[in-house]
Amino acid sequence: MAQHQHLLQPGKIGSLELKNRMIMAPMGSNFAETDGHCGERIQAFYEERAKGGAGLLTMGVCSIAYPNGTAEPYQVGVSDDKFLPGLTKLVERVHAQGGKIAMQLQHAGKTAVRDIAEGRELWVPSMPPAHKSDMMKSLTQEELGAFIRSAGGEVKIHVMDKTDIEQMVVWFAAAAERAKRAGFDGIELHAAHTYILAGFLSAYYNKRDDEYGGSLENRARLLMEVIAAVRARVGEDYPLWLRIDAQELRTPGGITLDDAIAVAKMAEQAGLDAVHVSAYANPSSGAAFTEAPLVQKAAGFLDWAAEIKQHVSIPVTAVGKLEPDVADKAIADGKCDFVAMGRKLLADPELPKKLTEGRPEDIRPCIYCYVCVSQIFVNDRVKCAVNPFTGHESELKLIATDQAKHVVVVGGGPGGMEAARVAAQRGHKVTLSEKGKRLGGTLFFASLAYQENGALLDYLTTQLEKSNVDVRLNTLATVELLKELKADEVILATGALRNAPNIPGADQKHVWSGDELRRLMTGEGEDIAKRKLSVTQRMMMKSGSLVGVTNSTDAMQHLSKLWMPLGKEVTIVGGGLVGLELAEFLVERGRKVTVLEPTRDLGKELAIVRRWRVLDNLEQHDVTVKQLATVTNIDKKAVHYTDKEGNSHSIASESVVLALGAETDTSFADAVSQAGFKVTNIGDSAEVAYIEGALKTGLIAGLEV
Repeated sequence: MAQHQHLLQPGKIGSLELKNRMIMAPMGSNFAETDGHCGERIQAFYEERAKGGAGLLTMGVCSIAYPNGTAEPYQVGVSDDKFLPGLTKLVERVHAQGGKIAMQLQHAGKTAVRDIAEGRELWVPSMPPAHKSDMMKSLTQEELGAFIRSAGGEVKIHVMDKTDIEQMVVWFAAAAERAKRAGFDGIELHAAHTYILAGFLSAYYNKRDDEYGGSLENRARLLMEVIAAVRARVGEDYPLWLRIDAQELRTPGGITLDDAIAVAKMAEQAGLDAVHVSAYANPSSGAAFTEAPLVQKAAGFLDWAAEIKQHVSIPVTAVGKLEPDVADKAIADGKCDFVAMGRKLLADPELPKKLTEGRPEDIRPCIYCYVCVSQIFVNDRVKCAVNPFTGHESELKLIATDQAKHVVVVGGGPGGMEAARVAAQRGHKVTLSEKGKRLGGTLFFASLAYQENGALLDYLTTQLEKSNVDVRLNTLATVELLKELKADEVILATGALRNAPNIPGADQKHVWSGDELRRLMTGEGEDIAKRKLSVTQRMMMKSGSLVGVTNSTDAMQHLSKLWMPLGKEVTIVGGGLVGLELAEFLVERGRKVTVLEPTRDLGKELAIVRRWRVLDNLEQHDVTVKQLATVTNIDKKAVHYTDKEGNSHSIASESVVLALGAETDTSFADAVSQAGFKVTNIGDSAEVAYIEGALKTGLIAGLEV
């Protein structure tokens, strides 16, 4: 039986025939131009996804009333014929690659933050309830400066009257007809995520006392009128479907699963061809965003989609962190008919093609770091931590070299691995030198702290194994070695320099630098073990290494839950990315953790949405986090620090981890350059930017060598 055969089989949405069951989920990308037109950036983005083989692409959040009702600064406009040239060209480029594309129509309603920023009125079904959220408190000063603010200092809210409702219907219908003229293969009506249609559907947001409020039938009246008007403009045979919330989480009186089932049945009766099942959570907390709509839980909405499918005969599309194996089984089990993938197709637009060719191991994985969507919150264009091509398809090109060179890459972390892979793929002879016994660098330990990183490490390792890169482990690079190898160019990916902070008591046995802990836990710290561990502890670590435990992130995950060289009370000095992810790792292993951060900002290296989730998780585990805390000294039983007022405090600590002090390191690069080699310094040795920075600079180095 062929792998993923159900996911790869053809399907139909109304009259629209699709070559497989994979749909690119609608996403706000911020890839349009400042005036709402579709320029080269967004055209190339969708063209690349069409090449990747998805059955259908969906261009998300296209504004029916542009610039009114927009939620993003670079949103696609479809409110006027002046947008047709760019839209038509985009469709032509998708079709030329054998792809099909639908347009999602949207008016953001109460969420139209561009209306707030530019002084326009927010159109709403009724005055929205008072809203409190902790989303802002964990933002850095720079991020706060990029957030939306009202042009006039006061948000203007306009409760729609019946004339406004009629106008909304006209906007949707005209935009739909325009999308059809541009050549789009179908239309999705966005009736989820608190946008205007969802606002009317929700009893929490809709408190009207006329025929558009009250009962579900009344609350759905605007949606039904929009469907009828759109159908009248595009015809009965044109593919048309709906995106809805299965539930509004954290929203008392909001949309329920019963409401969603009823709306799906109404939509079918009104002549729609499919229903796409999403969900939304009231953002009373930043972490709510990772419950819905960008769910962290695997297959988080699938059961709701399956329940809705039992009540309708039209196709149902499921979405929400569905891995290919799970998606295939969901279709086989009759839980859904199609699967929408968003983040996965940012990470690797060729995912469908690679599944079709039986190469799932070649799929570049999404690591669910939320870098992509976090860009939207600061009004910037979407990017992907693991795929620097995303949003830059027209600028970055992988072109075969016409002058093959011997390229030596020093350092086998993610940046070095990516640089070696890309340079080899372009036709260069590549040697990769790694001083340790395995590839991955700090990514191996990062995979222990955040398990999703493990898939990226597996992918990079597999790609090097499949390439013709000469990988030399346990090899310390020197100028002499580079001369011996006759390197034409050198790419250095040697990582950051991590010096211990100058804190009295930091040299004690129970005090660990993050680098020491990483090396010990990954089986590369024999010298550290001799200094810091007892004979019994060293034997345990040695036995783990002998049986191969320290070469497997899965095995290390399990072993670390049974034993770690840290006491029950752990203080982490440093509340950046490393410190917070380490805190998550330790509390899940039964440690009582305190985090001391010397500055105002926590986890500033984490993407905003990921940071919200991490901080919420630490709060749920009763982790004490102190900002503006200056450690004065460490003794055998406690860490002593002063707060922002200068008051002194002490925390009982059996173990201390210093998660501070990562700096760039150009010393080897300088030596290699002085020896006459052409050198490119990448990754944390050039700029401490973690996985995203390593992969981006690695890719660019591989493209430019």
